Amino acid sequence: MNSFNHHAYGAIGDWMYRVMAGIEIDPAAPGFRHVLIQPEPGGGFTRVGAAHDSMYGRVSSSWSIEQGTFVLEVEVPANASATVRLPRAPRGSVTESGQPLAVGNGIGAVRQDGDAVIVEIGSGRYRFSYVMR
Repeated sequence: MNSFNHHAYGAIGDWMYRVMAGIEIDPAAPGFRHVLIQPEPGGGFTRVGAAHDSMYGRVSSSWSIEQGTFVLEVEVPANASATVRLPRAPRGSVTESGQPLAVGNGIGAVRQDGDAVIVEIGSGRYRFSYVMR
């Protein structure tokens, strides 16, 4: 085989965007009008970042883990929204840009779902941080 244009290479890239960085299309709102950000840290990785230039603008997700603290930076373009899933997060300890996580300033809703915190956000840049369970 002489071609790098093969399904196997695209499948790996797709997995890196969807699972490692957590950028996924919401099937109910195609075209990245609403995006799902749900990274799955693991495999010994301590830092991951990815971006996608959608028809609404740039969607990005980057995270790092240092000394047990998980930091997730998210960018959602204008006229779009996102559901962010923060893995292994206790709701009371999550901050956004250094402030306790609360509704307002682009955050529409916050809820605990098992060991994850789910945050509904509008367009903008966000920085979530917490000590992982």
